[in-house]
Amino acid sequence: MTVKVLAADDHPIFRRGLCEIIEEEDDLKLVGQASSGKEALEMILASPPDVAILDIDMPQMTGLEAARVLSGKELPTRIILLTMHEDEALFNEAVDLGVVGYVLKENAVDDVVKAIRIVAEGGTFISPSVADFLFRRSRRTRELHKEKPGLENLTPAEKRILRQIAEDRTSKEIANELGISVRTVETHRQNISAKLGLSGSHSLVKFAFHNKSHL
Repeated sequence: MTVKVLAADDHPIFRRGLCEIIEEEDDLKLVGQASSGKEALEMILASPPDVAILDIDMPQMTGLEAARVLSGKELPTRIILLTMHEDEALFNEAVDLGVVGYVLKENAVDDVVKAIRIVAEGGTFISPSVADFLFRRSRRTRELHKEKPGLENLTPAEKRILRQIAEDRTSKEIANELGISVRTVETHRQNISAKLGLSGSHSLVKFAFHNKSHL
C-alpha cells in the first residue's frame, strides 16, 4: 500500500528536506506541500491525503488550529504534528484533538518516516523525548477516576456532553450539535453533576474545563 502524504511547514529549507525524506521511500507518495496552516487545510479538505504532517507554528493558521478544524470533519486523514517545543500543554491539546503523531523537529530526520508508517496503519507515534507526557496524562486520568468514581457511571450520552462542556460550549450549542433539546441537555448536566458530587452553578463547567484532557 502506498501512503499519500502532505507536508506543511513555513520554513522552506526544512520543508524541502522533509519532502526529500518522504520521496526517498517507495511506499510513501508526497501529494502536496504547504507553507501555512491555512494552505494545508484547504489542500486536505480538497483532496484528503492518508497522512498530513503539520508544523505547529505556521502563519495564518497554526498546525494545531488546522487540526482543530479537521477534528470536526469525518476525514480519513491522520495528523502528525511537528514541533520545536517540549510543551506538555500543547501535547495534551493535540491529543485532545485526535492528533495521532507528535514529532519533535530535532528528531524529525530519524522519526518522521517511522511515524508516517505507524499512523497510516492506525497506530500512534510520539517522539521518545516527550513520551513522559503520555505517561503523566494516563496517570492523571487514573487518578481522576479514583477521585471521581462517578465517572464510570456516566452514560455514553453524558460522557459526550461532559466533553462538550469541557470545550466551553453552551447548552444551546450542545443541543444543536447533538440534535436534542436544550431541556434534555440541562437534564443531562444535572445528572452528571449528581453522579460526580458537584454542586454550585459553575462547578460542572470548572470541573470539565480543568480536566478536559482526562475525560
